[in-house]
Amino acid sequence: MSDDFEAANFGVIEGEAWMSEKKTEEFRSLTEMVQLARKHLDRGDWDYLVGAADTEASLRRNRAALESWVFKPRILNDVSKVNVESALLGSAMRIPVILPPIGSVQAFEAGGGTSVAKAAQDFGILQILSSACAPDYETVARDVPGDRIYQLYLVGDEAWMDDHISRALAAGYTGFCLTADTQVYSRRERDVMKGYVPMSGRSATAGGDFSHQASMTWDTVAHIKEKHDIPLVVKGVMHGDDASRCVEAGVDVVYISNHGGRQLDHTKACIDALPEVAAAVAGRVPVVVDGGFMRGADVVKGLCLGADFVGMGRFEGLAMAAGGSAGLMRGLKILEQEIRISMALLGAPDLAALNPTLLERAQPLAEPSVLSAFPLLEDY
Repeated sequence: MSDDFEAANFGVIEGEAWMSEKKTEEFRSLTEMVQLARKHLDRGDWDYLVGAADTEASLRRNRAALESWVFKPRILNDVSKVNVESALLGSAMRIPVILPPIGSVQAFEAGGGTSVAKAAQDFGILQILSSACAPDYETVARDVPGDRIYQLYLVGDEAWMDDHISRALAAGYTGFCLTADTQVYSRRERDVMKGYVPMSGRSATAGGDFSHQASMTWDTVAHIKEKHDIPLVVKGVMHGDDASRCVEAGVDVVYISNHGGRQLDHTKACIDALPEVAAAVAGRVPVVVDGGFMRGADVVKGLCLGADFVGMGRFEGLAMAAGGSAGLMRGLKILEQEIRISMALLGAPDLAALNPTLLERAQPLAEPSVLSAFPLLEDY
C-alpha cells in the first residue's frame, strides 16, 4: 500500500497524526472547517462570504451543475502513485488549484492577503491577489516575496492602470489579471437588507471611479499586451467566442467565472460553460474555471471537462475564517487528499488521464446551495 493511501486511511496529513480528541480550533475535515468559519464570523461577514446577487440563482446553479456530473470510474489501472503536480505561468503547482482574488479577504482574518500569500507559498500553489483587499499589493509582495498574480479593478484611467501594472512588475508579480465580469457592482440582497458594507469599501482610500471598469474593452487587452511584458489572465469568460478572441488577442490564461454568482444573476453554471470554452481554446493556453468548487471531487470533475486549473474562492475564504494562514494550509492539505483519493478511485494515475469519458450527467441529489458540499454540517 502506498504512502498516499496509508495517509488517507489513517487521517494523516503531511505526517501529522491526529489524536482521538479534536484539538482546539483545528479541523480534520472540510465540514469542520466550515463549522469553524461560521463560528468565527459575524452574520454580515458570513453572508458576504456565502451570498450572491439578487435571487442567488447563479450560485445555486453552480452547485447544482457540479453535483449533476457523476463519475464513471475505470478499473485495473495502476494507481499506486497518483501525480497531481503541474505548472502555471512557469510556477510549479503542487495541485491543480489556484487561489482566486477575494475582495475584503481581511474580513475573514486580519492578515488578509498576506495570510493567503503565506499559505499559498508554503503549500506550493499560486495566489491571485485582489486590488480590493488589504494589505496592498506592494506590501504583500514585500512581506511574502515569490510568484504571484495581481488582479486590478480599474478605478482610474489608462495612465493610472499602467502605473499600477508597472509597480506590480517592479514588486515581483509574475502575472496580471483583468476581471471582465464586474462592469458594475451587483445588487446583493443579503448585504442590502442588513446595510452591510464590505470591508474594502469602509476606508477613506477605497474610492475611485468605477466607470473605468465599465468602459473596459478589447482595446484595453491590446494595450496591456503591447505595453507591458507580463502574462495576462482574463477572468470572467463564459462564452466560447470570447475565449477564442482572448487567445487571438494574446491572453495567456483564459479564466472561466461567473464571479461565484455574485454578479449577473441567472447565469449558466461555470462547469457547464467549461466544455465550450475549452473547445474554443483548444489547448493553446491554460484554462482556469471557478464557481461552486468546494471539494476534491469537484476539482477532478473540472479537470475531466477541460480545465487545467480550478479556482476555489469561497473555499479560500472559509479556510481563512476557520484559521487564517494555518487554516488555509490545513484545508489545502485535506483538499489534496480528496483529489488524490478521487483520482485513484476513478482509475486515473495522473492529470493527463482525466477526460470527459469519466463523467456523465445525472439528477442532482438535493436542492443545491453553496454549502450543499457539506451535508454533515448540521449533524455535529
